[in-house]
Amino acid sequence: MKLVFDEIGYWTEVKLDIIKQYATEYSKILSNQTNPQFHHVYIDAFAGPGKHFSKDKKHFVPGSPQIALTVSPPFRDYYFIDIDRAKLGELKKFASVHGNVHIFEGDCNEKLMTDVFPNVKYEDYRRGLCLLDPYGLHLNWDVIKTAGEMKSIDMFLNFPVADMNRNVLWRNPENVDPAEVNRMNTYWGDETWREVAYNTQRNLFGMPVKEDNETIADAFRKRLVEVANFQYVPNPLPMRNSKNAIIYYLYFASQKPVASNIVEYIFKHYSDFRG
Repeated sequence: MKLVFDEIGYWTEVKLDIIKQYATEYSKILSNQTNPQFHHVYIDAFAGPGKHFSKDKKHFVPGSPQIALTVSPPFRDYYFIDIDRAKLGELKKFASVHGNVHIFEGDCNEKLMTDVFPNVKYEDYRRGLCLLDPYGLHLNWDVIKTAGEMKSIDMFLNFPVADMNRNVLWRNPENVDPAEVNRMNTYWGDETWREVAYNTQRNLFGMPVKEDNETIADAFRKRLVEVANFQYVPNPLPMRNSKNAIIYYLYFASQKPVASNIVEYIFKHYSDFRG
């Protein structure tokens, strides 16, 4: 089957630029640390083929794996995961020439826990920058929580609010497919999202009133701190489509204030932009 590359718009290119900026600063800081010396790695859980077709530029642009591999100073190791064999075949064309690249085919919810996170232990002076960028609700809360509890990982996370609104957060929640509810529970970690997404008021038809995107996103930010145990989680950056509708929020989470400060500075640059 011929590989069809993703066509990306303005805000996806913004996300890639944010990753490049932070990854560069992160690698500089960790590479200059000598007492103790750290072994820092880059992790991409939904790596894809490594490049995308830009709708605006009308040509291919580097994806997050290519961007990470060009960061200077370089990371010590790179871990790329994808469930799509065709995409990994394309990725291997340029990534496999690097001896410190580890590529895994399969569900990242399993591969991260068994093959990647064990290589980024805090007590082994290892640190990791992890990109969790699913297209929808395809991520387990256990992965997010484990990353926070490890104390060794900085994380960028896609919070897919468009998928949530389209398939789960309906005005009449009783009509939602149980399979979609299960996807939401798996991503959120439990069913407390119901308490966040709907207030106790009722409209004229007796239906619960759904909260807005910002309320739900802020509740998840607090969850990253209070439940996943990340110390610093700045306000996420809303990412939009060509109609200016929010399709997801880009979160950053870390254990270090300097990391949070860097990302807040980067986010601020794009916070008032419109694609």
